[in-house]
Amino acid sequence: MAKHERPDLEQDDLLVVDAPTPDEGARPDDRVDDERHDEENRLKPGYVRRVRDALAEEDYSTVYDLVEPLHPADIADLIELFDPDERRDFASAVTDLMSSDVIAELNDHVREDMMESLSARSVASIAGQLETDDAVQLIEDLDHADQQAVLAELDAEDRAAIESALAYPEETAGRLMSRDFVAVPEHMTVGNLIDYLREDGDLTTDFFEVFVVDYAHHPLGTCQLSWVLRTPRQIALTDVMKRDQTLIPVTMDQEEVALMFQKYALISAAVVDDSGRLVGQMTVDDVVHIISEEASEDALLMSGAGDGDINEPIRDAYGARVRWLVANLGTALIASLIIASFGAAIEQLVALAVLMPIVASIGGNAGTQTMAVSVRAIAMNQLTRANTGRMLWREMRVALLNGGTIAVLVGVATGMIFTPTLGAVIAVALLINIVTAGLAGVLVPVIFERLKQDPAVASSVFVTMITDSMGFFAFLGLAVAAGLAG
Repeated sequence: MAKHERPDLEQDDLLVVDAPTPDEGARPDDRVDDERHDEENRLKPGYVRRVRDALAEEDYSTVYDLVEPLHPADIADLIELFDPDERRDFASAVTDLMSSDVIAELNDHVREDMMESLSARSVASIAGQLETDDAVQLIEDLDHADQQAVLAELDAEDRAAIESALAYPEETAGRLMSRDFVAVPEHMTVGNLIDYLREDGDLTTDFFEVFVVDYAHHPLGTCQLSWVLRTPRQIALTDVMKRDQTLIPVTMDQEEVALMFQKYALISAAVVDDSGRLVGQMTVDDVVHIISEEASEDALLMSGAGDGDINEPIRDAYGARVRWLVANLGTALIASLIIASFGAAIEQLVALAVLMPIVASIGGNAGTQTMAVSVRAIAMNQLTRANTGRMLWREMRVALLNGGTIAVLVGVATGMIFTPTLGAVIAVALLINIVTAGLAGVLVPVIFERLKQDPAVASSVFVTMITDSMGFFAFLGLAVAAGLAG
């Protein structure tokens, strides 16, 4: 196979092309086919291998031909499948396909790694092609010195918008909002608005509704495009606009933003500053990313797995995970001390050592179930100060039913294999431990939430400690009290 030279590209020329517009030949929407995608719309291993082999052989024209039909999101997926040292060669081989849309779709760690290999001018060129919220996401992960170098390369308008966004705390509406929206004064008629939308070539191309504002730029209401198209031209906007609107403060946390969109079934919403002025908008496509991100984050925090990203640097993954393993080691020592205090009883009756893991395992699983329900309820604003008592009583009843069922099953089996007394002891111990797990599964996340801490962060460590300790203490203590050992 003949080799083709990689295009001669300066570092500053890499990854800076505009995304193709529809009239330039957009890729088809249906991307599932037999050659590149499987039935779940994932890139096939064989296809990825062909691209990698062509790249290794420096057959860059074949690489380009293989990649050209892909959607930008699929190109981003392909890049993430490569090793770090392959990614720059790949980007050089398909340089005019590496649009800003591809960069916006990249995994955070991969994007950061690729941006570090580029000059400030190249990063600024990419940022200038992105929507403001995507450009902020690109720049915010850079070191402060690199941020300033990139901002210095941007034109004044883009720089001002990005600096304004970076001034807000991370994961707030001010960071994530789009500054591209349509706002018109309240004195307009529907006909004036239609003419304005047709004639102003600088307006954003993607919007769902028009915001109506007063002289101080405070939002008064919204007009959906469907209303505008179906209303006579002479009607005033103030007569047709929807005055009841959901306003999002710039400092609102992104999780709260997502909950508002879900609760009120929003497509878009105005973002206002401290003085109530309209400064941006949040749209449902942004919120979909937030929901996915928050759900993944909570699940990973509950396990202490850090970012949980396969592209996360090994040192970062180690640092995030080891501290929770150390914390878990400390809590496990408490359970070990309880077991040690009953060492003589265990020596006299080996069956206690055989059955102890059952008590701890069942209690731990019951606690994890309740904790998962509680953490989700807190995240969804379903569990608040107003209904904590009701939630606690509900989970207690569930725990009693579960505990009674498991206690009977294990107690009967233990009584048949060992002795009826031992069966009764483990049944009571299981009931106590499962009820304790139900209490801990609610109270631990609630306490963390009251202390202004993320309840998903360390709840699992403490719930496990409580269920293990109580399980061992109840089982061994009851065995001694029943005269089985002493």
